[in-house]
Amino acid sequence: MCSGGTAAPDNAIALGKLLASPLQAETTLLGIAEKSEDEEPLREALEKQANALGGSGAPLQRIVQYGEPVRQIIDLTGKTEFDLVIIGARWTGATGHYWRSVKTYDVIKSIAPPVLVAIGESDQLRRILVCTGGKEFAEHAVQLSGKIAAAVGASVTLLHVMAEPPGIYADLISLEEDVDRLLESKSELGLNLCRQKKELDQLGVKAEVRLRHGIVIDQVFEEAGAGDYDLIVTGTSQTRGLLGHYIMGDLTRSIVNRANCPVLVARAGKAKSGRTFGAALKRLFGARAHDRPA
Repeated sequence: MCSGGTAAPDNAIALGKLLASPLQAETTLLGIAEKSEDEEPLREALEKQANALGGSGAPLQRIVQYGEPVRQIIDLTGKTEFDLVIIGARWTGATGHYWRSVKTYDVIKSIAPPVLVAIGESDQLRRILVCTGGKEFAEHAVQLSGKIAAAVGASVTLLHVMAEPPGIYADLISLEEDVDRLLESKSELGLNLCRQKKELDQLGVKAEVRLRHGIVIDQVFEEAGAGDYDLIVTGTSQTRGLLGHYIMGDLTRSIVNRANCPVLVARAGKAKSGRTFGAALKRLFGARAHDRPA
C-alpha cells in the first residue's frame, strides 16, 4: 500500500484493511516523501495509517523512501515480489485522456503486480464486476477476482458487452435468454465464459454472467450503476520485447477515469506458445521455405 500522507492514500488504507485480514496478507505500507520537509508529516500520517491497519492481524511493515513516487514504487516492486499494489487516485478534472493524477496511470503501466486503485470510500466488498471481454487474456483477472471474492465473501458478475443487434431483433431476445444460449453454445466466447464461471463456482464464489449490447464503456457503467458494485475489475496486456511495461487500453483508462468505486487492474497472462507475432512469422516463412522446390 502506497502513501504520500494525503487523503487519496487514506482511501487506499481503508481498502487494504478490507483485504489484509481475510487474505491474511503480509502487508507493506510504503511512504514516499518527495521533499525533506514532507518527512515529518509523512511519518505522522504513516503512524496513523499503521494503527488503522493494526487490527487486521496480518504482518505489517513500514518503509519510508525519498524521491519521485512512481520511480520509488517501480524500484520497490522490482526488488520484492508483491501479489498486489494498492494506490490512491487523486481527481484532477474531467478533461483530456487522464482525469486523475498522471502518476496513477504511470504506476499501472510500469509495475508487474496487479494494481488496485482506491477510488471513493470503501467500507465493504460485497459485489465485484469483472469486465472479461470473453477472451483467454481475461483468465488472470477472473482468477484474482475469485481469490479476493472467496476471501471476503463477495459475489462476482462476469460482464461481456456485445455489439448492438440489428433493430428488428432488439425486442425479440432478452439478455437473460442470450446468456443461457451463449453458455450452452460451442462458440469461443461461450466456452470461455462458461469456463470462467466454473472456476469461480469451484472457489465457492457466487457467480453470474451478464451480457449487454452497445458501446462498451457506456454499458460497463450502466451495469456498474444498476448493480451497485463495490469493485470493478479490468485488465492490461504486456508489451512484447525488452521494454516490459503494460499497455493500458482505452477501456481500462476510461474505467479508471470515470469510476466511483475501486478499480482492480489485473495483468494478462503471457501469450500462449504459437500465438505470438514472432511465432506467426516463423510459421509464415517456414511454410514458404517448405514450398520451395528442392
